[in-house]
Amino acid sequence: MDAQLLILCGLTFVIHLIGTLAYSVRIAGVRTRRIAVSLALFSMLALLSRMSNVFLSPYLGKRVEQHLVPGGTGSLFADFQWLLLSATLATIAGGLLIPTFQRLFSRAVLHFQAHRSIPKLMMHAVFKGGVGYVRDAACVPAAANVVAVRGHGISPGITVLNVGAVALLTTGVFAAYYAGALDPAVRLTSSGLSGIINGAATIVMALFIDPHMSGMTDDVIDGRVSEPQFRKAVVWLVGSRLAGTVLAQVLLLPAALLIVTVARAI
Repeated sequence: MDAQLLILCGLTFVIHLIGTLAYSVRIAGVRTRRIAVSLALFSMLALLSRMSNVFLSPYLGKRVEQHLVPGGTGSLFADFQWLLLSATLATIAGGLLIPTFQRLFSRAVLHFQAHRSIPKLMMHAVFKGGVGYVRDAACVPAAANVVAVRGHGISPGITVLNVGAVALLTTGVFAAYYAGALDPAVRLTSSGLSGIINGAATIVMALFIDPHMSGMTDDVIDGRVSEPQFRKAVVWLVGSRLAGTVLAQVLLLPAALLIVTVARAI
């Protein structure tokens, strides 16, 4: 693995790590009873994910172009498999870090609620025992939440939709760029079609999955759903997200071929 591919894998890892840790924000919001503040603070981490996306596209485009020039070496398909593997590893890492992250995030929410200042929160995290907070909060996922998934409150339909949406979001950009390598004559058209794939997955998320989790979050606040059940639901969603990143490996080539076909037909 060369330096350029390592950078691409790192950017992909950051994007999917933050996407997985987003589940823990709802747990922190439930524990602190500060849902709006939790979501607002998490938007700062979301900025890091967006910045990684900004740099991912040009690096990925450069990678494809280097394989298209005469004398280009290596397997581009193998490169994309490494990138998708990075997404899977990031999801696993994010799932394991959720208990630690939600404890740290809960502390950040309470500090912000008291001082109402992002700069003060950052200074407090850096200069007043930030490392100690991490050490105190570090823990592994509870076995009861991982093993006893019965009664998690997530329907089979929502689970399947989450797997499919994550698979499309994970493979969308990669399949579009790989399609451009399969047929350089429609390379620009193919890259533009990635927005349609990601848009479809985003719509599924917005119409079905996010409202379901928001409703369950409110149910926990109102006492209609227990916190242990809610944590099991988060574990279930992380598992379905992991399955989606694995499914993306299978969809990469068929999606790229479909994109090439559509790009030629336009």
